[in-house]
Amino acid sequence: MTKLNGIRAVAFDVFGTIVEIGDKRRPYKQLMQKIYKAGREKDLKDAELLMSTNIAFSNVPSLFDMNLSPEEISLLEKELMSELSTITLYPEVLFTLNSLKEAGYKIGLCSNLATPYAKPVKELLPFELDAYAWSFEVGAIKPEERIYQKLCEALHCMPNEVLMIGDTLEEDYLGSRSFGMHALHLNRSCESQMAESISKLDELLSIPL
Repeated sequence: MTKLNGIRAVAFDVFGTIVEIGDKRRPYKQLMQKIYKAGREKDLKDAELLMSTNIAFSNVPSLFDMNLSPEEISLLEKELMSELSTITLYPEVLFTLNSLKEAGYKIGLCSNLATPYAKPVKELLPFELDAYAWSFEVGAIKPEERIYQKLCEALHCMPNEVLMIGDTLEEDYLGSRSFGMHALHLNRSCESQMAESISKLDELLSIPL
């Protein structure tokens, strides 16, 4: 494992990294399918727009200049609430976060996600973190440089003082490294051949930072 010296802050991706969804209802996918069925032409950037816009779930159709019935929206909102209620922390997260805090590191989150998912995640955390770079607040998604920049600014750290950890290779590892940050790739499914990879977050605690 590569030694990572000079680190003052550790930032984590969210879904697949510190939390998981127990019952994936995929309400946004269902909503977009209805929007497309109503006449909206599919665009590869629709998902990016959803995650980079601070908008309530019920207002998403208006973002695409479309209308759905109140009944359709209500049913999908129930799906959303059901999904949100099954968000849980991975087993080693509390110990890892508490250990980093006790060691004096700043801690942040940097995630591509839609607006409703942030609150339930924050409610699971053991304490208020130092920085949150939510894509819907920043107006940019990983691996765009702007979201890493906002993260570093919120942490009051230079990029080379921040370690980014996440399960997505391009967004969390390659993207942050290209911005000048340190990074570790989280691969929970199997042991990775990459030198800078971990399979559980608490493995981070054995690395000299």
